[in-house]
Amino acid sequence: MKIISVITLAHGNGGRLTHDLIDNLFYKYFGNDILAQKGDSALIPPVSGQVVTTTDSFVVNPIFFTGGDIGKLAVTGTVNDLVMSGAKPLYLTVGLIIEEGLQFEKLEAVIESIGRTAEKAEVKVVTGDTKVVEKGSVDQIYINTTGIGRIREEDQLSDEIETGDKVIINGSVGDHGVSIMAQRDELGFESSIKSDCGLLDSLVEDILAESNGVKLLTDPTRGGLATALKEIANQNQVSICLKEERISVKKEVNGICEILGLDPLYLANEGKVIIVASSDEAERILEIMKRHPQGEQAEVIGTVVEDNGSRLSLETELGGTRVLSMLTNELLPRLC
Repeated sequence: MKIISVITLAHGNGGRLTHDLIDNLFYKYFGNDILAQKGDSALIPPVSGQVVTTTDSFVVNPIFFTGGDIGKLAVTGTVNDLVMSGAKPLYLTVGLIIEEGLQFEKLEAVIESIGRTAEKAEVKVVTGDTKVVEKGSVDQIYINTTGIGRIREEDQLSDEIETGDKVIINGSVGDHGVSIMAQRDELGFESSIKSDCGLLDSLVEDILAESNGVKLLTDPTRGGLATALKEIANQNQVSICLKEERISVKKEVNGICEILGLDPLYLANEGKVIIVASSDEAERILEIMKRHPQGEQAEVIGTVVEDNGSRLSLETELGGTRVLSMLTNELLPRLC
């Protein structure tokens, strides 16, 4: 392929330059036996177990941030969504919408990151699409993904949530949101906080392999911890009481939130899992999590309580009680 410095509209017209990208960039970093079919669609081998699928789009700004980039985020976000149903991720599709004039080295860095993260998650990119649009129509690059996985019968999460069940999370909240904010020029502050953008597949796999006490899994991405738990309360018609002293928030995250008037409980996370577990298995699950790098800071942060109001409440460190609702205002767009 002729060395190029920027992406042009011709790279998206289906002609020679498009095929140069496919052959010398996408196959280079995504190459596998299914992608090598080079068809308009991918023929995937039969999958045993229940098939699970999810789709997501990624428009994060900036596209490179401390702890990750839009490529890594696209894979981790999709893989983690599959994992939250107890599934083993298998395949990904990747669609790109690229702004005319994007530097080729930036595109290659994103594609390499997708390939590296997919390999780590043991998933194959099996098909994709690329469009190039006029300058100003998008901001550098947007990514759409679809993920496919399977659930083995023994990994299905079907137990009903009940009073006394415990709520567990694998670490501090708000890191991703603050990391992205700190790298937006318009906000005018700096931070050393690193995004928690990361794969949760092996952590969840360890938990499900050793405990049958998991009733529900979810990742608190947009809307943060509070919104995710309020969704659980509403959908399962239960109430949840959290203990503020158990919820880990880094000092720097708290400080920035105070300056900007934000609540870390509503900030985006990209490497956290919320687990609702039976009370008799909670400590066992905590032990399993703490053995894993993604779960070393795991903590039981709340309990399902007897209350017919589908309420989410927080017992504060000062001894009061605060009722939490879903996020209603946009804190900052394009966090993922």
